[in-house]
Amino acid sequence: MKTRIGYLAWIAGVVQFFVAQVVVGAAWTRPYSWARNNISDLGNAHCAMQSEPEPRYICSPEHGLMNASFVALGTLLVVGVVLAGALWRRGKTAIVARCLLGCAGVGFVLAGLAPADVHENQHALGALFVMGLGNIGLVVAGAGLADDVPGPLRWATSLLGVTAMTAFGLFLSFHYLGLGMGGMERVAAFPLLVWALSAGVRGLVHRATRVQGAPPASGPADAVGAGRPSR
Repeated sequence: MKTRIGYLAWIAGVVQFFVAQVVVGAAWTRPYSWARNNISDLGNAHCAMQSEPEPRYICSPEHGLMNASFVALGTLLVVGVVLAGALWRRGKTAIVARCLLGCAGVGFVLAGLAPADVHENQHALGALFVMGLGNIGLVVAGAGLADDVPGPLRWATSLLGVTAMTAFGLFLSFHYLGLGMGGMERVAAFPLLVWALSAGVRGLVHRATRVQGAPPASGPADAVGAGRPSR
């Protein structure tokens, strides 16, 4: 049950976060762009023209909902990291991976509690936890997953981490490769969320399959019958 709750926490956290982005973005009077606007723009508390890193006007009427979604996502990510122990091997590699992924959850909480236009430094620290430490954790996680996790999923986990780290470097150096500032930021931030959602769904399905395939438990009548000599 504990492991199942961990998987459900990941699924719920990621799904609500993507839904919140759509709902909050739709409330903008000026169209919100996933390519031109940062994710953090959805949580900004004030309407203003921003000049860095790219000029854009930000006014997010439902910023409170977005910041609550950041906090919920981060909290549920940490819950999943703590409870979904069956996903991991024993050893230092898995511990390091889980600690780094937990830091990403803390980063999302910090980003929600400190909107970028209110507490810029704290918000930037939260983003660093997410796209820096979290993505390193994703790379390490490929080697820390349990033995029953298929090899392709291990490679995909580390590949997602490498892709996100590369995108984070490009984002920081203002090289957006035609994706726009917001597009490149999402390539840096979303692989972790895609992985958490995939790991949660796979974990639930795998556990359900194991339960269905398990032999039925012997009841008291079976035990008594087993002890009788055959005639």
